[in-house]
This record gives sequence, C-alpha cells and structure tokens, in this order.
Amino acid sequence: MEIAKHPLPVSQKELEELGIGQPDFIIVSGDAYIDHPSFGTALIGRLLERAGFSVAVIPQPDWRSTKDFERFGRPRLAFLVNAGNIDSMVANYTVAKRRRDYDYYSPDGKIGKRPDRAVIVYCNKIREAYGDVPIVIGGIEASLRRFSHYDYWENRIRKSILIDSGADLLSYGMGERAILRIAELLERGIPIHKIRDVRGTAFIAERDYKPKGAIIRLPDYKTIASDKLKYASSFKTQYQNCDAVGGKILCELYDEGMLVQNPPSLPLNTAELDDLAQLSYTRKPHPSYGKKGIPALTEVEFSITHNRGCFGGCAFCAIAYHQGRAVTSRSIDSVIEEVELLAKQPDFKGYIHDIGGPTANFRTGPCKAVAEGKKGVCTDRRCLSPNICPNLIKDHSEYLELLRRASAVKGVKKVFVRSGIRHDYVMADKAYGGMFVEVLAKRHVSGQLRAAPEHICPEVLSLMGKPSYEVYEKFVARFNAASKKAGLEQYVVPYLMSSHPGSTMKSAERLAAYMQKNRVRSEQVQDFYPTPGTAATVMYYTGIDPFSNRKVYVATSPEEKRAQRALLGQKKPIAHRKNRRRK
Repeated sequence: MEIAKHPLPVSQKELEELGIGQPDFIIVSGDAYIDHPSFGTALIGRLLERAGFSVAVIPQPDWRSTKDFERFGRPRLAFLVNAGNIDSMVANYTVAKRRRDYDYYSPDGKIGKRPDRAVIVYCNKIREAYGDVPIVIGGIEASLRRFSHYDYWENRIRKSILIDSGADLLSYGMGERAILRIAELLERGIPIHKIRDVRGTAFIAERDYKPKGAIIRLPDYKTIASDKLKYASSFKTQYQNCDAVGGKILCELYDEGMLVQNPPSLPLNTAELDDLAQLSYTRKPHPSYGKKGIPALTEVEFSITHNRGCFGGCAFCAIAYHQGRAVTSRSIDSVIEEVELLAKQPDFKGYIHDIGGPTANFRTGPCKAVAEGKKGVCTDRRCLSPNICPNLIKDHSEYLELLRRASAVKGVKKVFVRSGIRHDYVMADKAYGGMFVEVLAKRHVSGQLRAAPEHICPEVLSLMGKPSYEVYEKFVARFNAASKKAGLEQYVVPYLMSSHPGSTMKSAERLAAYMQKNRVRSEQVQDFYPTPGTAATVMYYTGIDPFSNRKVYVATSPEEKRAQRALLGQKKPIAHRKNRRRK
C-alpha cells in the first residue's frame, strides 16, 4: 500500500504527459475529483488502471454545451458516468425542496457545479457529441433509480434512469466485479449492446427478449405509475432480490423496451477487499483546484472503511438496496497497513477520525449460513427488528482487536469511532458488548457519542426497523457508567427523525414531551427525506408498508412536515449531560 505519485488525468496535457493518446475509459462525474478510496470515481478509475486500462476523468463538466465532454475526444472503449457520491437532487435541494447554498463535494463548497438529474444530463450531452459511443452509468444515482421509482421532487413515478439517460448499461451496487467484466468484454471487441449477462448490471432489451435463468416479471411501468399497491409490491420484490445468492433476474416492461436486471454481483470477500485496498491514491483533491478545499474530504481524509453491507434494515436507508445485507470486512492486517500509511503522512496530526463503514460495529454476518455463502439473507424478516434473530452472529471481539491494534500504531494518538453503531447489536452481544462499550467510552470517543434512536413511539420505530426506545436507554446507561468508570465526562447525543411514515402529530408531540421531560435536546433532528431506493419512500408515496401491505399514516403536506420538525427542534440543544454525544 502506497501513495500514488499522480492523480488520474483531467486534462489533455496530463494525458499526454502520461504517454496516452486516446484513453480507454473516460469517467464523467458530478463531484469534484478527489483521488481517495472513499469516492467512487477514484476507486473505479484506479481499479481499471491497475487492470491495464487508461482512464481519464471529467469532473463536474459544464453541461450547457458539449465542449467539456469533448476535451479528451472519444474514448476507445466507453464513457463511465456517475452523478457523484450522492444523488444530484439530494445534493442540490433540501427536504423542503429549496436550493441548497452549499455542496460538500464541490471546491470550496460552491453550489451549482452539477445539474439536476446529473446522470441523465451528462449522458444526453455525450450522445449529442458522439452519437452511439458506449455509455455505462453507475454510482448511487443510477443504482437507486434503476427501476421505475417515486421521485419526491416531481411527486410522480419516473421511468428507469436507463430509459431517460439513453445509456447502454447500468452497473448497480458495488461495481468492481461488473466494471472489470464489462471492460474485459469491450476489450475483446464485444459490442456493448450484446453485453447482457454480467451480474450487477441492468439494460434495456427488446420487449419480447427472453433472459436465460430464473425470471421474475415486475408490473409494467404503466401499472406501477397508476396503482400504488402494485408499486409497493414491485419494490418488495426488488428488495427481496438484492441478495447475490438468492437474487433472480427481474424484468420491467416499458413502451421503449424491457428493463432487465441481472442478479447482483457476488460481494467481494475479505481477500478481495484487501486486494482492493492496495490500490494507490494521492488521497488529495486534484492539484488543479489549487487552494480550494473540498469539504467532503475533511471527514474521510484520515478515516478508514473496514466493512461493506448492512443488515441493520432501517426503512429510511438505501444501503441494503445498494450494497446488500450481507456484511464482509477487510482483514485486520489490511486495515492496520492503511493506518500505518496514514500515520506517515506529513499533515497527519495523530488522529484516525474513524474506522467504520455503513455500520461500524458489524464485521461479518448476519448469520453463519450467510457469512459462509451457503444461503442468502432471509427475504421475509429483518435481522434486528422487531426482535434480534436467534441466528444472528453477535460478536464484537474482532472489532475490538482491530481498534486495539490501530491504536498501537506508531504516531497514532487516538482512534475515533464516528460511523454509526447499532446500539441494539451492542446490547445483544452478551459476551463482548459490555467490554466494547467500556473500550469505546474510554478510548474511542471525544466527549460525545452520536447514536440514532430516531424516535420513541413503538408504532414509528416498528416501521423504521429500529429497536424499542428502552434498548437505547439501556445502552445510554451502560455508556454513562463506562464513562464515569473511566473518569470522563461524556454524553450520548440522540439523532431523531421527524415526519417518518407512521409518525402523526400525536407521535411528534409524545416525542417532544419525552425530550422536554428528560431534558434531552437533539443536536440533529432530521426531517424525513423521501429518496429513491428506500422502503420508507415507498410508504411516503403509497401510504402502504410494502412488506405487510398495511396502510400507514404519512405526513405529506409541507405544513405538517414543518410542524413535526418544529416540535423536535424548538430550542437549541442544551443539557442532558448524561445524554449527549455524537455518533
């Protein structure tokens, strides 16, 4: 593992300096280019580079003309298009649908560097410039919009992003296996319209196309757009087929053709994740930005991702839909090698900001059968709610060892845990949960631990896929006791959510009353934001729980959403010294 000498080229001059005439692939992204493994453009670009392909990057192109898209000419194999690390509509708009005034993924946080619906806009400009050049889309925006989906900003069902973008292939989920296979086939001269059997991809075929393998036909677009119950049912089927072991081929019919989604890619195992971590990066923004900082780098520059996937099952989160519910992790040796690399950097101050991932305290699982690849995740239940599955692997010993070894690396003063942790998973670990809380409080927290109970009302928590509030209170009590034992004044700061499906004004009032009674003031109250790829968004649009078909109360009016939010944030956070800590 080492620091790269140079970033991927973003200009013709840099391309020529590397002795490259025509790049094999050109990545177009809605984010500024940061050559760091936390950003998809860098990861995919470096992976292709190591495989022997030449890669150029066009970050945040001016979409008002084709000029920026033509800076390298036509790629030898394909354009690879993504909107950035988050959906472009989320990047550009608040939950109140107001234009944001800050973009964490742009130089100096400047807004306006990416268009709305960036993937569609970029692909249309590429088509305008080059006609039938191969285009592969990927990243969060493409992945979560791969089927017909509810669009909060237009308040309607939109077609698959493949239809509106005119791209040839869509790589969904974690795309390393898919992109290497696509690159291999293109290199062999296979036309992109004939690449139809790669796992982790979707494409538009003829309406009478007959895929090979087990097929599930979803309701067609017109039915989904007019029947909310059918839409909820379609989402449930999609969610149940996000697992690489049990996932089937899914088909969705449009006037323009048939969307075909191949089964998900197999997740990378530990050895493969370790190998991926060996890719070299400069770990800095591209030098062309000069002194302009890119805010998104601040938190991750000295942070490390040790795992992938999440079996937490939160209804408002899209990780399961994107990464899957099976968890795989890097080896401890691989993580320690990265800690040692960071500790040698000239601007390292002695602090590893985080060793985490989708959920920091998951290392494997959810159960032995899934971890060993013998079966896929259960399609008819969550692992953690409403009760902990008896087959769940509940073990913090390996994560404790990882934190211990990272803390012992020369030059490291402290290792923080800032990614989210599932407090119910901690409490379920009878062997190591107590030790984990003690070590966490003593060594890996700086005054505040963020946790996410989200709500207190059982009916809301049930729809969220979160544990009862009593579990959170027991966790807080254990953390407070551990902090006192360590002689530290530390607090747990609860993260809460307003207007999630199932939350009525009465629910919000109960939560507000509880907060006031217990002198709890959340330092972050988030108003539920309906984004593609989550069960909660389906509930918001349809008023139906897609997993049970039961009706759900939803606060859809802007006035009620504002009212619920105001109840939980009337005053600035004060007090509850025993309950204050960022997660």
